[in-house]
Amino acid sequence: MSKLKEAKFEKKESVFPFIMRLLKYSMRYKKNLYMFIIFVALVAGIEALYPVVWMNFLDTVIVPGIESRQTGSPFDNTGLLKFFGIYMLLALALSTFVHIFIKNCGKIQENVMFDVRQDIFRKFQELSFSYYDKSALGWLMTRITSDTIKITELISWNFIEMVWGTFMIIFCLTAMFIYNWKLALIVAVTIPVLVIVSTKIRELILKYSRESRRENSIITAAYNEHINGVEVNKSLVQEERAGREFEVLTERMKVASYKSAYYNAMFLPLVIFIGSIAAALIIYYGGFMVLTPESGVTVGILAAFFGYATLIYEPITDLSRFYSQAQACMSAGERIFTLLDTQPEILDKKDAKEFSRIKGDIEFDSVTFYYEKDKPVLENINLKIKAGQSVALVGETGGGKSTFINLICRFYEPKGGAIKIDGIDYMDMTVESLRSQLGVVLQTPHLFSGTIRENVKYGRDEATEAEVINALTLAGGEEFIEQLDDEVGEAGENLSLGQKQLISFARAILANPRIFIMDEATSSVDTLTEAKIQSGIHGIMEGRTSLIIAHRLSTIKNCDRILVIKKGKIVEDGTHKELMKKKGYYYQLYTKQLRDEKEKEFEMMEQQ
Repeated sequence: MSKLKEAKFEKKESVFPFIMRLLKYSMRYKKNLYMFIIFVALVAGIEALYPVVWMNFLDTVIVPGIESRQTGSPFDNTGLLKFFGIYMLLALALSTFVHIFIKNCGKIQENVMFDVRQDIFRKFQELSFSYYDKSALGWLMTRITSDTIKITELISWNFIEMVWGTFMIIFCLTAMFIYNWKLALIVAVTIPVLVIVSTKIRELILKYSRESRRENSIITAAYNEHINGVEVNKSLVQEERAGREFEVLTERMKVASYKSAYYNAMFLPLVIFIGSIAAALIIYYGGFMVLTPESGVTVGILAAFFGYATLIYEPITDLSRFYSQAQACMSAGERIFTLLDTQPEILDKKDAKEFSRIKGDIEFDSVTFYYEKDKPVLENINLKIKAGQSVALVGETGGGKSTFINLICRFYEPKGGAIKIDGIDYMDMTVESLRSQLGVVLQTPHLFSGTIRENVKYGRDEATEAEVINALTLAGGEEFIEQLDDEVGEAGENLSLGQKQLISFARAILANPRIFIMDEATSSVDTLTEAKIQSGIHGIMEGRTSLIIAHRLSTIKNCDRILVIKKGKIVEDGTHKELMKKKGYYYQLYTKQLRDEKEKEFEMMEQQ
């Protein structure tokens, strides 16, 4: 899957497995969940009692009071005081129960959101490099931000509607069938009608909500890309083009979101209309029954049924709303749970053993590798590097140099052949025991928010102050020794690129690796910083196997071996002197680069 294509979820799956998986998160907080359900049920029970209280009030107080007035008998107002007290007690209980279930609902949402985000973040750490090759940063960010909020709101605040609506329907129907089953049937038939209508619409809701969420991910990715690339857009005067492209993306999302909202909006008017028909039928047939004394239907019962007929469509509306919300959230849930279910491509075998302290021998035994089938990057590579050797990899861009490094670090694994460390196939050993003995410095250094000290110690928290200072000294970063408590800022924004690279070198040194890897680590720094780094490199490489990918060939002249990589194959292997004598591909690269550097120096002198 390309980074420019978001995965499509088009299965017509039931919403219930999705809800059940979310409930598993809620079940981690059983006390809050049970309190939530119990008190929502109690609230529904109290609200379902109001028509019954109203019925008794009319039949035992109002109707007798009217009759007593007509006969001239004195009116007893104790009934009014009694029902006033009943309503006040119910109101007090209702307010208390609402407070309790809201408090527990909030706890469930925050705890579930915390757990889901923790699971997603842990999964991000577990997943192999290949996953990130296929996924844009913006899409991954939406998983842990908007997608997480969407599904946790469903299982908390939206879940209230489902629980309350279910209990309200049960309580209301029970009360109606107790007092008059004929009138109860009029109301009861509205429920399956609404279920049939909802079933017809749900596929459309799911389709467009999925499309909307997918377009939202694409927009987030594009937004992130153009914010990071704003300098390029401005320097190339491409602001209008970027705006037009973004407008196309937002237009697609607007259309999908509108259609999703339109079909969601169809629920409420349908429920109101069908509920109104039920209420009208209750008035019509109930009125006849009240006027027919032998039916046993009193004015209070009719009033109660009218109350239930208008009251019951509210929980049905809530259930319909919850169902449509669940349909809309399924797309976010699918994206999150698909991510959580993704298995890393790089996994330890069940019987994997751990490397002890390695010497640093590296062997490629007939190694073949590709990122995409039928597009091999390395073909049948055989290579032996002895422990303690310093080996440089040079060659044209895209020739496969970084792939060598990625394979040694086991960021990827060979598609054919084997890579051996100290004579042992590293796929028989644990990933952690290998990587813990590697020190890697990349072309673009990354620092984490915190102090300089924290960044140097990132891979080895137990390191002493003396060890931190020694690592900085070896890396040429003596300037930071008096600034260890200074904040580096987000991604090291308070430091220059060269300063960040010095700290990343010190971080790798402090880990005391057996294999030291530098992937064009000095190509993005100025010559002064490079000179500082170069002065410390020999001390760093001493006693360690070192692999260096270098942009400036003059920096690797003193390496024990230089491997020239071209189109995924090792075309030359030797020392700098040996390769220069051959006057082959390396000789051409070196002399061309040397000539280019001299021309630049000459141009600078002329400008001065």
